[in-house]
Amino acid sequence: MIAYLFPGQGAQFPGMGQSLSWRHADTARLFQQADEILGFPLTDVMCNGSAEDLRQTRVTQPAIFVYSVALSRCMGDRFRPDAAAGHSLGEFSALTACGSLSFEDGLQLVAARASAMQSACEMTPGGMAAIIGLADEEVERMCGMAGEGTVVAANYNCPGQLVISGDVAVVAQACAIMKEAGARMTMALEVGGAFHSPLMAPAATALKSAVERARLTPPLCPIYQNVTAGKSQDPEVIRENLLAQLTGAVRWTQSLQNMFADGVTACLEVGPGTVLSGLVKKTNRTIGVESAVCSENN
Repeated sequence: MIAYLFPGQGAQFPGMGQSLSWRHADTARLFQQADEILGFPLTDVMCNGSAEDLRQTRVTQPAIFVYSVALSRCMGDRFRPDAAAGHSLGEFSALTACGSLSFEDGLQLVAARASAMQSACEMTPGGMAAIIGLADEEVERMCGMAGEGTVVAANYNCPGQLVISGDVAVVAQACAIMKEAGARMTMALEVGGAFHSPLMAPAATALKSAVERARLTPPLCPIYQNVTAGKSQDPEVIRENLLAQLTGAVRWTQSLQNMFADGVTACLEVGPGTVLSGLVKKTNRTIGVESAVCSENN
């Protein structure tokens, strides 16, 4: 069994659109359609923009989504996942590539999500930090020791690598506690807010109606979703988990472990970069992993 994995924010790179935007008719149409739906020239930013241009949330999330879905279309008949998952934003790419969301609905949801998250960041500033070298349970316990305010485990990326999220001062306090307890590294991340934490509640409220309106159909394979790490092909379960994702943790480690327990023996990363390939290797070295490539002949 092979699982297809779709990356999230942070996988973007300057010039990322050049290799796909006009590779063949399907991807060219997707890029043109994206510009029309969004009302700004995303294709130009993806092909010619700077790293700073691509770091804007309203650009970053649609850019990664469009790239990932275009790459899946570029694969043609070779796109045959037995299971799929996406890291945070990548969950929307996975659902669209696997036929649960149309490209238009998926992109509109991603754009609405990016806008809602940006507004929530401006309303309640927050921060995130990577914690390396502690067990998940220890990180969870020490978040509870950090005093008043919000700090939670937000991204379970692989064994020994977890991201915490919350109020800036409380995140810093938690980092100090974890460093003292033996963490190999604690590193503040350059992000605009406390993603996947209760501080994103305003974003979840703003996105609720858009998620409820979205037309979801059963995807062609089971999707392992972030907030539960469980698989589903039920549109209503998927809808509920998509909304919970904004304030809930990304349980990527658990998602991978569940896939492997269910019989997945190989993974294909579909999107920019190789971040998820690295996380697979750190979770289970026996699993084969590759990155998808675009072929003009499919």
